Amino acid sequence: MRGDLVRKLAARCLTTGLAVLAFVVLALTGASGWGLALAVAALAAAAAEQRIRPGADLVAETTLIAAAVLVGYARRLDDGLDPALVATGVVVVGLVLLVGPLRTAGNLEIRAANLPVRAWTPLLADRLGTAVLGLLAVLALAAAFTVPAVVALATSLLVGAVAGAVALDLARRRFRPTGGGSPVARALRRHQPEFLLHFSAPPGSEYQVTMWLPYLRRIGRPFLVMVREPEFLAPIAAATDAPVVYCPTLRSMDEALVPSLRVAFYVNHGAKNSHCIRFTQLTHVQLHHGDSDKAPSANPVSGIFDRIFVAGPAAIDRYARAGVQIPADKFVVVGRPQVEAIEVRSEPARGLAHPTVLYTPTWTGHHADADYCSLPVAEGLLRRLLERGATVILRAHPYTTQNPASARQLARLTELLVADRARTGRPHVVGTAARELSLTECVNASDALVSDVSGVISDYLYSGKPYAVTDMGDGGDRFVERFPLAGSGYVLRRDLSNLDGVLTALLDTDPLADARWATRRRYLGDFPAESYAEGFLTAARRELAPASDLAAPAPA
Repeated sequence: MRGDLVRKLAARCLTTGLAVLAFVVLALTGASGWGLALAVAALAAAAAEQRIRPGADLVAETTLIAAAVLVGYARRLDDGLDPALVATGVVVVGLVLLVGPLRTAGNLEIRAANLPVRAWTPLLADRLGTAVLGLLAVLALAAAFTVPAVVALATSLLVGAVAGAVALDLARRRFRPTGGGSPVARALRRHQPEFLLHFSAPPGSEYQVTMWLPYLRRIGRPFLVMVREPEFLAPIAAATDAPVVYCPTLRSMDEALVPSLRVAFYVNHGAKNSHCIRFTQLTHVQLHHGDSDKAPSANPVSGIFDRIFVAGPAAIDRYARAGVQIPADKFVVVGRPQVEAIEVRSEPARGLAHPTVLYTPTWTGHHADADYCSLPVAEGLLRRLLERGATVILRAHPYTTQNPASARQLARLTELLVADRARTGRPHVVGTAARELSLTECVNASDALVSDVSGVISDYLYSGKPYAVTDMGDGGDRFVERFPLAGSGYVLRRDLSNLDGVLTALLDTDPLADARWATRRRYLGDFPAESYAEGFLTAARRELAPASDLAAPAPA
């Protein structure tokens, strides 16, 4: 998250600095050519800032750039007071002032993908800021080539007409809504979804949804995905053919939650979940987006849900161990369906000469008590693996690059493995190649795992292969008490003082092979491998069944 703050601050400073510099050069000097070039650079910086800071308020900077471009235009024409240029200035300033309110109004409108509806107005309102930046760039080029001001006026009026149409339609939607609800609401009523997946999270978190989409589809009932932030609409819609609906307000949620819905699923403990839980006619089911011994996996907020689907009995014990009291009948053991495609190695493979090791460092977390990241000490680990002839798959957490220090550490590890690959020919997998592989593919391609405390270990456990867990808190004997899954793995101390012993156990002797199978049942449930995902699918269908169809209450 600190990396995000640095990028946002840098983008802010660059846009503001270039805008001020462009205005000063054009207003106070005769260097109109250089000034217009600086104005174009400021527009490019503003466009980049819009991508880094979606919804950023750039009114002051855009106004300053517009003034600079118009001053430069007037200097280049050198025709005295040009009425067309004055009119262009009025239109441009009006557009700059309208961008923010129209974008805000558009973002309050329900939007959808994978439904037979087209709502162009909110989309145009959201992109009007980019259109204004483009218009200013066109005006700067027109000024550079001394194009008559009437051409600039015509171009500005065209963009102004689009903005006016957007404003009128948004006002109509707000003050004179059509009968029967919005087109999205009508399309959802025709779709007749029986359940929804509600999702709200920070940017870059769509993986929490996409891991569940194949299994939600296999339930065999129509459903929808409701997202609460606009940046998730496109990527999630691209991953499913189910309707994806963006609901920014409680009013839009009222439209989207059609009478056919019976169950709402959730994949995290986002604050906006409470907006959906208020609909008491629904059964609310927490799925989580991974199973691990991390502190957030025993979040007391889980108690607000009607059902908590967990991978195995260990998850229930985790809540009790954390002092979180939740009625037993809320828990349903369903396994972890995402592991069904993982290949199981029933017999330990000891003494491998050239093993493939999957290394999955986690991120630094939102808070210090959730920082399990081993990247600060990882270089020593990887160098020792290379000395043992190992091939390494380096697959970092998606949030890793949000921390500048972690990003630098990851870059050093990548350089180390790329250099070794060039020297030895060992097919290390790093960077984009690693990100393009699914976790299942990484697990199947590896012989052993080195991981921080994370949900990756639970998934890897299904394979039966050995794993090592990094203790980044110097927990010593208490580490396994806090993170019981480490009891069936080989614990690597923060100072790497036991590195050779851990690697020998991990890659050669594997004394904990038998213990892992008992841990596997406790963490991932005892479901037949050939129908492992049926545990989840059966439980989900049971929640969707009308109460009159149930012969017995849902099992705990």
